[in-house]
Amino acid sequence: MFNVERLIGVMRARWWVALLVTVLGIAAGIAFALTRPKLYIATASVIVEGKADPVSSMLYGTGTAPGYINTQLEIIRSDRVAQRVVKNLKLVDMADLRKDWESQGSGNVSFESWITELIQRGLDVSVGRAGGSVINIAYAGSEPRFAAAIANAFVQAYMETSIELKIDPAKQYNSFFSEQATEARANLEKAQAKLSRFQQERGLLVTDERVDLETAKLSQLTNELLAIQAQRVDATTRARQATRSADSMQEINANAVVAGLRADIARGEQKLSELSLKYGDNHPAVQEARSGLAELRTRLDQEIRRATTSLGSTATIQTSREAEVRASVDAQRARIMQLKEVRDEGSVLERDVDNAQRMYDMVFNRARQTDLESQNRQANVTVLTSALPPNTPESKVRKHVATSVLLAILAGLAAALLVEQLDQRLRGAADTVTALGLPVIGIMPQPKAERSWRGFLSMNKQRVISGRRLLGSSGKS
Repeated sequence: MFNVERLIGVMRARWWVALLVTVLGIAAGIAFALTRPKLYIATASVIVEGKADPVSSMLYGTGTAPGYINTQLEIIRSDRVAQRVVKNLKLVDMADLRKDWESQGSGNVSFESWITELIQRGLDVSVGRAGGSVINIAYAGSEPRFAAAIANAFVQAYMETSIELKIDPAKQYNSFFSEQATEARANLEKAQAKLSRFQQERGLLVTDERVDLETAKLSQLTNELLAIQAQRVDATTRARQATRSADSMQEINANAVVAGLRADIARGEQKLSELSLKYGDNHPAVQEARSGLAELRTRLDQEIRRATTSLGSTATIQTSREAEVRASVDAQRARIMQLKEVRDEGSVLERDVDNAQRMYDMVFNRARQTDLESQNRQANVTVLTSALPPNTPESKVRKHVATSVLLAILAGLAAALLVEQLDQRLRGAADTVTALGLPVIGIMPQPKAERSWRGFLSMNKQRVISGRRLLGSSGKS
């Protein structure tokens, strides 16, 4: 177990091990930094726009949305974009790359996959500014023109992939809505054909106005029926009254013929009474007057019967008219019921046609919209700067040297501790207690004569006198 005191002691004792490993590590790091191949870094920049798509009216993620920008970074780093770079630049046709692939013995990996992985190693994608919408696409290569070509190819592949990611779902939706539009059109034609057959079988469709007109006719017939019923009741009552007491009927009494006959009878009775008083009952004049009076009475009875029969005929006519109008009312009511049934059935068919038409219009418009979206080749990415072949290689010597120095120092410390672990020594009073399990009684300083240069380097070495040794010395004395 190492504490600070022991660690200092180990470093003072094993300084040469730490120094040797550190020097060798720094030398190796410098050699690696100076001998590694030169890298040329070409950088292109794009702007990711957050405006609404004029075709689909879809709002892309705004440029300040970290989630959306991070998604774009992952898309650029994806195998799909790298494979498109390989395809666009026709890297599979490069003989040098094929030789490298064959020389590395990557038979288990296809040549295209190997190239895809190879170009992804030199790719570096970053955001230009935190919260910004500018993306920098950098590529590091051993040849300036190749690095610039790969960087620009990644930009082009990214834009093409962005368009595909936008239009591929639109194509799928367009296929779906096209099928739905075909089905909706078939349903519309079926509903229209059913409505047409219904119109041919039942005539024109019944409208609410026509039903209202027929209802008005029914109301008119109903009112007429009520009037005829009143007339029929009145005529029947008068006919019955005339049958029972015709003399008291106003209609009979107001008859001119009846009134004239009654007047003639009154005059005849008066004349007969005068003749009877004057000549007696058997006088021919009296007999003639009596015969004339009987004839007048017969004629009166006939006229009364004729008037009574006329009243009965009127009642019969009114009854017949009532039956006719009642039949008309019933027929009109049945007609209205039939018209309502036809109207309701036709309304259902019309609603079916309207619903089918609305469904077809909606699906058809959506199919047209998705068709436009599937043909939209405009990306929401704009090239800000294209990559140019760099004139000078990227120098990372200082970075590599600084890293190698840090790693060499850590390696030197680790080596010194490892040597100490393999060859443990007592470096202080605490080691005595830990290793021997004995208490420390005292520590004697080193003689001045031994404080030479070598003694100065090992001045931390202390002579520990254990309790056992002191006890032995005291026993001898």
